[in-house]
Amino acid sequence: MIHTKSDLLNKTIDIREMFSEDNDLIFNAVQVSDFDKNSQTGKIRWDRYSNKPRMAFNNIALSYEKTPIWEFPPEYEENPCYPFSISFVSDRTIRLKFNLGNRIVNEEQSMMLLKEPAKYNWDVEEGNDKITYSSKYGKVVLEYNPFRIFIYDDKDNIITQTRTFGDSYCLKNNEPIPFSIVRRSSDFKKMMAASFGLAHDEKIYGCGESFTRLNKRGQYIPLCTIDANGAQTKDMYKPIPFYMSSKGYGMFVNTSTPMSFDFGSLYDDTLTTYVSDNTVDMFIFIGNPKEVVSEYTALTGRSEVPPLWSFGLWMSRITYKAEDEVRQVADRLRENKIPCDVIHIDTGWFEKDWRCDYEFSKNRFDDPRKMIEDLKESGFHISLWQLPYFTPYNKLYTEAIEKGYVVLSEDNELPTEDAIIDFSNEDAVKWYQNLLRKLLEMGVGAIKADFGEAAPIFGRYASGKSGHYEHNLYPLRYNKAVSEVTKEVNNESIIWARSAWSGSQRYPLHWGGDAENTDSAMAASLRAGLSLGLCGFTFWSHDIGGFVRKSPEELYTRWMPFGMLTSHSRCHGEPPKEPWEYSNEFVKIFRESVELKYQLMPYIYTEAVKSAMNGYPVMRTLFFEFPEDKTAWLIEDEYFFGENLLVAPIFEPDCDNREVYLPVGDWVQYGTNNRFKGGRWINAKKDSLPILIFVKDGSIIPKVAVSQCTKDIDWANIQLDMYTTVDAKDNQKQELNIYSDKDCVKVIVNGETVDYVSDNNKEYNFNIIKY
Repeated sequence: MIHTKSDLLNKTIDIREMFSEDNDLIFNAVQVSDFDKNSQTGKIRWDRYSNKPRMAFNNIALSYEKTPIWEFPPEYEENPCYPFSISFVSDRTIRLKFNLGNRIVNEEQSMMLLKEPAKYNWDVEEGNDKITYSSKYGKVVLEYNPFRIFIYDDKDNIITQTRTFGDSYCLKNNEPIPFSIVRRSSDFKKMMAASFGLAHDEKIYGCGESFTRLNKRGQYIPLCTIDANGAQTKDMYKPIPFYMSSKGYGMFVNTSTPMSFDFGSLYDDTLTTYVSDNTVDMFIFIGNPKEVVSEYTALTGRSEVPPLWSFGLWMSRITYKAEDEVRQVADRLRENKIPCDVIHIDTGWFEKDWRCDYEFSKNRFDDPRKMIEDLKESGFHISLWQLPYFTPYNKLYTEAIEKGYVVLSEDNELPTEDAIIDFSNEDAVKWYQNLLRKLLEMGVGAIKADFGEAAPIFGRYASGKSGHYEHNLYPLRYNKAVSEVTKEVNNESIIWARSAWSGSQRYPLHWGGDAENTDSAMAASLRAGLSLGLCGFTFWSHDIGGFVRKSPEELYTRWMPFGMLTSHSRCHGEPPKEPWEYSNEFVKIFRESVELKYQLMPYIYTEAVKSAMNGYPVMRTLFFEFPEDKTAWLIEDEYFFGENLLVAPIFEPDCDNREVYLPVGDWVQYGTNNRFKGGRWINAKKDSLPILIFVKDGSIIPKVAVSQCTKDIDWANIQLDMYTTVDAKDNQKQELNIYSDKDCVKVIVNGETVDYVSDNNKEYNFNIIKY
């Protein structure tokens, strides 16, 4: 068990701090022995060092000094040799596994992995004091003495390599952390610092839903789930132990223990992963961003496609409290001709606000089943808030404790005031799912899986593990429980979750938490969504307009079209959020923003299906589509919405235009039809909505007439908007697949004619419009 220095409950654990204690032993990786090329296993000798204070010109720094063994009885190794392995999962994926001791490790199936991956063979070549494994996409060179690992791409360029003791060309007082193990004097816990080199121009992305700068180079990022309480902090609701590099590789660390990534913050040319597990299991993927994400999600899983209705507008506030209020909101949306598919009821549907007992208030909801049925008839689905913590006055509190369904402390008591459901307990999961089942069987469309970041670090769980292993795993177990019962009852893969860990992308979807009502929080929300998308999360949303207080109208106006051009779109936060509570001009902008998404629904749903197949995000960075464009790696305030639409939100008040970077190629501005050459910055003016959208040359964007809900979309009549430059030939033949929730249509456009093949032989009418 690792204890944090913080006196506050459920704060981030900083693993790096534990590598600078002067009373702990450090073991540096020195030499490989007994390596067998067939089993791909061997041992590493770890030489014993201590952190010794060194004074130089009146400045004291800690430096590594080799130290003799000082243990009794004299039966322990001075320089221990621990097992490790190099194996391969595919022709792009390398697995490195290090045991931090000679004890037998109980190999359990990791929840983060879909299954234990089978081994894949790479070509092998033995040399003097080294061995080389190679595939068509790269190679791995293991040097025995001194221990070093080099990873190459298919062009024989080194893309990363281990940093071992003595590798650096720096002053002794300023050496980076080498590939090493620390043994803590306080509890004999061993942890690893896995250090790799960073190129001078290397850029790093990922780590989950991070609100900080998109490029993580120079940042230090602890990975420990926490209630971030906003979008302006380094804390994360959804930390993910995965990152990718502009040098053509990515890395996933298969553990749920608290860990940290240092991307050159301590020493610029060294990337150190601090891991507090007994076994360090690392996967390295070779390729461009799409290839890396595809390899990662092949291991950890890909998102199912949520139901079509979930891609429509979700109307919410904190909170609707009565049946009459919910019905009135539905009526006003239809009266104002604002398309909408979901009304979310947040914390106010219980008898007492926030006291989650899974029952509608009998005083304020006359007949919830009838309300849900009536609203569904009008095209509305109901989403309900809940959380997995029971406060002491909740009627479920005692039952959960007496049945043993909650997390306990090391002393067999409650670790907090609340009873926290233990999702590692199968009986607790079934009990919890039955609470949700009765709501889903009543007709509820989606459950909001709020919170989940506060599983007690010092808790004792039914899995037999402590919170050291279960804290970060809790969101994944939670997401899985809610998703599985929803799928069982409704046959739809849909939740609305805040917390996540690696593997949670299998249970869509997640939203960005409690964003502030500021321009900066709007921009940070975009960065967070892009960052999470690079970690295999196909679907994502956020609170349009911000959460914390009433959305300023001017900010809400600019945030609205951005919010509608993400995979899922919810207006939520402190009231009022409803457009008619603002000016008439705002109602117009609000309606037009929502209509834009409903018109684009064939494009959006098609991109959702295609993205989910590959593990790609619907909302993606510019470099995801243009990895060879060096400037694209620097852009964090624009994004691709699917493969063909480039979106540039407006983050400054009262602006009609903004600077936009367009990657190489030709582009047509959506709405204005202005044409631009890419590979450069332009200054462009918005159209009717406060956002700029550009279409990649040669794209066909399928659209439909606006409907008030997705169930009323006329899929038989589809408009094909063809965007071509003036030089494009009229007789170009193009093919595309268009997905609806019921059908896939293969469309072949040849000049002015359209041929198609439908899965169910349905008749379609296509109208071509050229731009």
